[in-house]
Amino acid sequence: MFSAPRFQVRTTVGTTVRRGLTGHRVMLAGALVLATLLGACAGDPKKLPENNNVGKLYEEAREEASAGANERAIKLYERIEGLAAGTLLAQQAQLERAHLHYKQREKAQALATVERFLKLHPTSPAADYAYYLQGLINFNDDLGLFGTVVGTDLAERDQQASRAAYQSFKQLVERYPESKYAPDARVRINYIINSLAAHEVHVARYYFRRGAYVAAANRAQQALVDFRGVPAAEEALFIMASSYDKLGLTTLRDDTWRVLQTNYPKSAWLAQRQDTPGGQVANR
Repeated sequence: MFSAPRFQVRTTVGTTVRRGLTGHRVMLAGALVLATLLGACAGDPKKLPENNNVGKLYEEAREEASAGANERAIKLYERIEGLAAGTLLAQQAQLERAHLHYKQREKAQALATVERFLKLHPTSPAADYAYYLQGLINFNDDLGLFGTVVGTDLAERDQQASRAAYQSFKQLVERYPESKYAPDARVRINYIINSLAAHEVHVARYYFRRGAYVAAANRAQQALVDFRGVPAAEEALFIMASSYDKLGLTTLRDDTWRVLQTNYPKSAWLAQRQDTPGGQVANR
């Protein structure tokens, strides 16, 4: 029903995030945060620790990351966080490290780093990007090569990561509606909502095929209550009507068919009733 999106993300200054859902590009937080950092440090010499080569370490870390030496870069960013503690440069290094963990598919470390960043720096100029990255980490969970090879549908996976991604993107668009990451987050929110609804219908279909008609009707109804106006709503109504038919609840069955007919007069699911009077869930 939904194809798994593919993303290539870089955090070096001036590069972009490529998205699988739309053709737009979103600039990463690095340039903005670094510019803010330079301006803040120029006005207040106390912003950076004295007698160290933090700036050189940062450039070295970026070069290592660009060369693909991610583990080396991660260690350098960790050093910078300690040496430049309390500065925007330390914040930048923390975000860079979180992204490298994400790039390495080290989800636990990536999430822990982002969550710590948001806890310590809730008013950071890069907080919007932190929420965005947090959402990406969960959104892209298990949607890599393995998912592509086996043809995994997001609707058929456990939805915990999808719900977590939804919460991160939701916080981003609510707290920073003008953020450069907000448009992309809104696209992903819609995608997640559709996939969550499709997941509920997938479960309802599973119950119906095994003769658990009460459970099938309830799960399909819950999908309609929780997710309005989604593509999966048509099949949810069909499963409800078919389940009521199997249970001998003719009034509920006919009412549900009328709702499907009224809201989706051209739905292919209406023809399913004509072809199979008892109501059969299509083999999808």
